[in-house]
Amino acid sequence: MLKNKGKIQRGGLYGTFTFCKILSLRYFLELAYQGGAYHGWQRQPNAITVQEVLERALSTLLRINITVVGAGRTDAGVHAKQLFVHFETPTIEATDHLVHRLNAFLPQDIAVTQIAPVHANVHARFDAVSRTYEYLVVTTKNPFYKDSAHLVPLPLDIPQMTTAASLLMDYQDFKCFSKAHSDVKTYLCDITHAEWTNTGDLLRFTITADRFLRNMVRAIVGTLLEIGLGKRSVAEMKSIIESRDRSRAGVSVPAKGLYLTRVTYPDNIYL
Repeated sequence: MLKNKGKIQRGGLYGTFTFCKILSLRYFLELAYQGGAYHGWQRQPNAITVQEVLERALSTLLRINITVVGAGRTDAGVHAKQLFVHFETPTIEATDHLVHRLNAFLPQDIAVTQIAPVHANVHARFDAVSRTYEYLVVTTKNPFYKDSAHLVPLPLDIPQMTTAASLLMDYQDFKCFSKAHSDVKTYLCDITHAEWTNTGDLLRFTITADRFLRNMVRAIVGTLLEIGLGKRSVAEMKSIIESRDRSRAGVSVPAKGLYLTRVTYPDNIYL
């Protein structure tokens, strides 16, 4: 709280007074959520979203109307192992205590990891350096993955899928993998990592870029799986990307297998 002193004239006499101006700070909040019960991250008028639930919890506990800005917008059914948001509020005396209270207040499928003050001009979305997504695929029926991974009960040529995935880093325009009629100014993305890994009963596709287009990862995975199933060749991956035509790419895989796993920022954003 910042206190300022001033003077006010009353009946020809000066009297001193002290007034208080409550300063707001910007905070970063890190959270994770299982997205199956929500219609995506972003607040919507007629559907429950993660943003709405989080804002309601913060507003209730801080007793002030809180609006949060997220690092990205996950679609309905997509999960996040790490997402950052920023919001502004008068100074929080004990952030660890607020984290504890939030986790007691929030539903079981949303968890807050930490809250920390950042510089006033730091933005959760625009200052993010990179984002990493993972997509999980199982090739045998497993009841423990029914809500968290995509089942493909057929042999997959993983080396071919891996080769095709590596081609993504040779390009920057990914309009072919973007949801049709998306309201974006550019389809350019800088992909720095894309690979498949096999951990026994689970296939994991990991991809990192500075930004992602709407539905991009699910469309990429759908195309790579068609290559793994022998429905397309690796060479077709190049022609699909160069076509800039969404209809040339594969179908989008289900949302339940997609996870936002990491968002990175410059080291100097925190106070």
